[in-house]
Formats: sequence, C-alpha cells, structure tokens
Amino acid sequence: MTIGVAKLKFARPAFGKYQRQKRGTDMTNNSEMSETRKHAIETLSARAVRGEISRRQFTQLAALVLAGTPMLLRSTGAFAQAKELVLVNWGGDAITAYDAAYGQAFTKETGITVKMDGSGPTEGAIAAQFKSGAPTWDLVDVDPFSAITLGAQGMLEPIDYSIVDKKKMREGFGWEHAASTYFFSYVIAYDSEKFGSQAPTGMADFFDVTKFPGKRSLYKWGVSSWEAALLADGIAPASLYPLDLKRAHDKIAAFKENVVAYWGGGAESQSVLLDGEASMAIVWSTRASLIEQDSGGKIKFIWDQGLISPGALAVLKGNPGGKDAAMKFIASAQDPEKQLIMFDKLGQGPANPATDALIPADKKRINPVDPENMKKQIPLDMEWYAKNYGAALDEYTKIISA
Repeated sequence: MTIGVAKLKFARPAFGKYQRQKRGTDMTNNSEMSETRKHAIETLSARAVRGEISRRQFTQLAALVLAGTPMLLRSTGAFAQAKELVLVNWGGDAITAYDAAYGQAFTKETGITVKMDGSGPTEGAIAAQFKSGAPTWDLVDVDPFSAITLGAQGMLEPIDYSIVDKKKMREGFGWEHAASTYFFSYVIAYDSEKFGSQAPTGMADFFDVTKFPGKRSLYKWGVSSWEAALLADGIAPASLYPLDLKRAHDKIAAFKENVVAYWGGGAESQSVLLDGEASMAIVWSTRASLIEQDSGGKIKFIWDQGLISPGALAVLKGNPGGKDAAMKFIASAQDPEKQLIMFDKLGQGPANPATDALIPADKKRINPVDPENMKKQIPLDMEWYAKNYGAALDEYTKIISA
C-alpha cells in the first residue's frame, strides 16, 4: 500500500495543536509533548488495525514519533525517508551487485530506500511470506515457473505492463506475474588443476568419476539436476521434456556417494569449489564467472550442455512497500546501463536486448545469451516446471536426504 503523507488524515489533528503553539511560543512542556506522541501512536495503531497502513509502515512512522520528531511527518520528504522496498535475492555477491546496479539508482530517482535480503526467495519461502498475512518482502528474484504457480494461487501481483515495458524484454519472456530481468545458466564448473589438459565436455563427464575423479556438488532445489542426469544417461537434448523423473532419480540416487554437497544458494556454490571440497559442480553461470575470477582462473566453466533460464522479478501480493513502487523498481531495472552493471558485476545475461551492444567483445564469452554460448545450451521448460516442480522436488529431496 502506498500512502502519501498529505493523505494521512491523522497528521493534521494529531499535530495541529503543536503547530499553533510553535507559531506563537516555543513548546517546552514535556508532558504535553508526551501526550502529543501518545495521540499520534494511538492514531497510527488504529489505522494499522483497519488495514489503512501496513505493519511495517506503522513501525517506521512510530519510530519517528518516539524519536521526538512527530512534526516531520507532515512533510512528504519525511515520509519518503520512511518508505522502503525489500528485494530478496540469493545472497553472496548478488547483494552488493543489486544494490550498486539498481538499489542506489532507484533511491536517487524516487527517494525510496531499497534493502537487499539474501535469504533466498524459494517458492516455499514466498508462499510462507504471503500466508503470514503480514509479508515483509516486496520484490523477489524468482524463477518464472514459481511465479506462474504462485501467481495462479493469488500470491503475486500481476505485472503492470503500463509501467513495465515489454518492449525492453526479449520476446516471450514477460509473464503475467513476473518480468524477466536477466538470464543465467546452470553450467559445469571444474577445478582445472585436478584434470590437467582434460576438460569436461558435457553432463556425461560430470557423472564420470573415473575419467574426472573427485567429489561433485549439485543444486539442492533440483532444477538442473534432473536434466543433467538424463543428458548423462543418453537422452538427446531435443527429447528432454517432459522429463523422465524416474530415470533421472535412479541416476541421481546411484550417484549419491560422489556428491559432497547440495548447495542451496549462490554463496554456497562458490565456497564448495573455492574451498576444494568438490572438483566439479553444476552452478549458476553468474557465480561461475565469479569463481573463475576469485580462483585466478583455476576454476573454469563450460557452456556445453548448459541449461539456460530467465531470472525474473515478482511482487508479493499486499507487499508493505506498495505495488506501484515495486512496479516502478522493475521498470527502472530495465535500463540498459543498469543491466550492464549487473553483467559486469555478476555475469547476468541482460534481459533488455539493447544492452547487448554495450558488452565489450572480450566479455562476450561470459554472457549466457551471447549467440555463440546460446547455441551450446538447452533452455529450461518453464511450463513443465510450473506443472511438475512441487512433486518432483519432494521426491528429489527424499533421495538426497536419505
């Protein structure tokens, strides 16, 4: 809910007496100030109970009152300082990257603070936020298939395409409840020092611990693990979907003893390779390029049989920062220059095609949507995931947890 201070009717009667006295004589009576604050807090509380302001807005405004600055609530500027959006992503380097590319610029443009939360917006976590009745998240870096599922259940706001520009997206990558903001891939990253001049060429090599010895790491949340197992088992890329889950799970179960870690977030995927726990892992391409940098080129990655996926932003239904503010943030993030910053910092493939021309020639090799890289990869089927992900993940979790 977005409420301008000029519309907060409680501000005038709550502070009118103070305003009149200030024009004539200084207000020095502490008890009178306390009564004024008490009146303001009571009014704020009543509005929160009626649902006219969110719980977070109540907390923010009450803090200003208790700090001794209730008169500032009359001004639009003071309320803008209290407004904020919370964007939840997958942690690690993404926190500083999102802030540098999008958060700081949006605050400068609008006066709305953007806070980054790296706790990981899994489908279950987003659903829990909505079902709590008092969500603290506004924007989530979501898999489009999760947005399709959660949107159908009324947990996400429909994207307002009068604010968000579909012309600034690659065709076909704008959904009813999510807007693509970048692309990434699930790729094989490997320790080049352990394999000498030999490099993996696809998922069959990932599952071959005789030819490429050492421990492996897979994604805790299933996506890419099924496709990797089936490709390694001889399924042709064009025949992947619908996924043969039994065949994939049999392959994964038989391979379990070779898996040292199932990573759940970007920071974990980086550490499992940098710390030497695994000689090979299937990780996000956005993190693979960072791992390569951080390891001085020791950890390399390949695009061969990578699994390309769009990343998207979605808005929680009833988000405390307000639907319109969240939509404006997504629109702001469509700017090519900002997406170039995200590419430079995190290796995200830009959602806005206009950014492509801004990428230097020597950096194209780490861009998942560069034509040379795209032709080696397989796109994830978002519609299959929307229909099947929940049940598939339940079975996968049982296998890797057993």
